[in-house]
Amino acid sequence: MRGGTRKLNDSGFDALWDVFEGFLMQMTANVLLQEEFGTIAALIRAHAAERPEATALIKDDRRTTYAELDQLMDRVARALQREGLQPGDTIAICAKTSVTYGAVFLGAVRAGVAVAPLPTSSTAATVASFVADCDAKILFLDAEVSNLSTGTELSAALQLVALDNSSQAEAIETWLAPPGVAPAVVKVDPSGAFNIIYSSGTTGVPKGIVHSHNMRWTQVRRNPLDYGTASVSIVSTPFYSNTTLVPFFVTLGYGGAAVLMEKFDAARFLQLAEKHRATHAMLVPVQYQRIMALADFERYDLKSFVMKVSTSAPFSTGLKADVLKRWPGGLTEFYGATEGGATCALVVHLHPTKLHTVGKPVPGCDIRLIDDEGKEVPQGEFGEVVGHSAITMNGYYKRPNQTADMEWYDTNGKRFIRSGDVGRFDEDGFLILMDRKKDMIISGGFNIYPSDLETILCKHEAVLEAAVVGVPSDKWGETPVAFVVLKPGRVAEADILRDWVNGQVGKTQRLAAVETVPALPRSTIGKILKRELRERFGSDSRR
Repeated sequence: MRGGTRKLNDSGFDALWDVFEGFLMQMTANVLLQEEFGTIAALIRAHAAERPEATALIKDDRRTTYAELDQLMDRVARALQREGLQPGDTIAICAKTSVTYGAVFLGAVRAGVAVAPLPTSSTAATVASFVADCDAKILFLDAEVSNLSTGTELSAALQLVALDNSSQAEAIETWLAPPGVAPAVVKVDPSGAFNIIYSSGTTGVPKGIVHSHNMRWTQVRRNPLDYGTASVSIVSTPFYSNTTLVPFFVTLGYGGAAVLMEKFDAARFLQLAEKHRATHAMLVPVQYQRIMALADFERYDLKSFVMKVSTSAPFSTGLKADVLKRWPGGLTEFYGATEGGATCALVVHLHPTKLHTVGKPVPGCDIRLIDDEGKEVPQGEFGEVVGHSAITMNGYYKRPNQTADMEWYDTNGKRFIRSGDVGRFDEDGFLILMDRKKDMIISGGFNIYPSDLETILCKHEAVLEAAVVGVPSDKWGETPVAFVVLKPGRVAEADILRDWVNGQVGKTQRLAAVETVPALPRSTIGKILKRELRERFGSDSRR
């Protein structure tokens, strides 16, 4: 700002210039947010200039200011450039939540490098498949997943950096560029990859969901939940979840503070909310369930809350009503998928009679309902939910066929993304969801694909065929249960089969139970009737 041509150097001019420069710097973030396109990294730079000592991140007893975060992002970006990474390249991160994790993510996108945040619950083989699929140049990890660095599945050419300075890889402190060394300025392509999210930590063929810089910028600019510089947001889900990334970026985009939880615990969440006077939190329904079930919930002072948000899984009517009644502040439920397209919002405190719905399409979102032939259904009838909006993935990374399978085009050629959910609009325009068209299980807010578990089960020498369904769970919302038919003459204990599968999958995929059955129920055309299996398991067998 002060590098322009000046002929006057007297102290009076300097004082006047400082006032003017200070005014411009105070306006920087607000001006940026008015732009059609900008970057989250630039917003953080602006907040660091305007309010350098303001808190950006809180983790346990560590507070990181915007000035410190901005400098750490520069060191990451410069180090990536030193390693030869160019805009459009990818890094992967597989680690628990930390300040350093957040800074590496943000520093990468400052350099125009896409980030693939990987589930820490994945097996070594699964992480290796993710890393190979997204073409990551560097894998950042910590001690919890350090065994991956010695696994034979990872490419020997892959560079490893330890976020917590564990000895299995190069320490982050020695890898970072020196303080004060600025990275080269890059021009970010709005349509370029910001992140690649693997929404299901599966052992099958991974599908990376690509979000663009423009999509993330649009999410920040919209700010429907009153984030600002005074906001304090509790981040209680892992960084590899889109549920985490949306409020994390919006909080920092508006200059608020993000309180990071390494692992969710209901009592600890309430302690942090009270201590830091939290204003915002985005939680999955099972987290609300655990919090509201605490016997001493009422003793915590939660009056600072402005807005609470639920997403990622079905949010029961009774639980919504309980949160609305006993937890101060507003409550909003968002319906949508990581792939984007269809997004609905139910502002619960404004529509207490619509708790059985997921709300109305958000501004700028066009939602249609279609039948099995791809034709729009009449008002009031059920159909698959498809959506068009600016909050939409580019596609699945290097998976054009799977991307095409997710797309539907109207008669004008407008692109929509299929949700796989079936629903209908009521007379007031609120969307009512019925059964999911796909059989995906949502356990603790994370996606589990039954076909992956079924494939593993059928590899067992005693198993003829298998079907996996989601059943109600007080702990997880839903949990996977398997029904297997054994090969003639073969014997296998159900518990042994369960443990055999669970030893090969990530934590979030583990089977709660296995039941052996003489045959799987099928329709007249041979389709397995999974609804009958859910009913057979029994609603009283909640895990």
